Amino acid sequence: QVQPVESGGGLVQAGGSLRLSCAASGRTFSGYAVGWFRQAPGKERDFVAATHWSGGPTSYAMSVKGRFAISRDIAKNTVDLQMNSLKPEDTGIYYCAAAGMVATVPTVGRRYDYWGQGTQVTVSS
Repeated sequence: QVQPVESGGGLVQAGGSLRLSCAASGRTFSGYAVGWFRQAPGKERDFVAATHWSGGPTSYAMSVKGRFAISRDIAKNTVDLQMNSLKPEDTGIYYCAAAGMVATVPTVGRRYDYWGQGTQVTVSS
């Protein structure tokens, strides 16, 4: 099985940028869809973006489309989330997750099998 491990969170001012990285521990992401989710305090976990390691289509939540970009780094075996034009409402714990045996890119959490511990992103106004 694969174990996602997130890194790259932190504190940034509104309008700034952060880059999150999700590494695969235990094996590679080959054959998996990899997604990013976030959970703000007191709220449910929401879908942010996802891609398939094979290089298929990506998917974004409407709230981040045009500001965030998900990409694969095959050499590093990571899936990265570039976050630009950050807003205070982007604040939350960001989780990386992997879904096996899927041909599409799931946008709901229950389709994902393996989850990381999360990394905190705080955007100040």
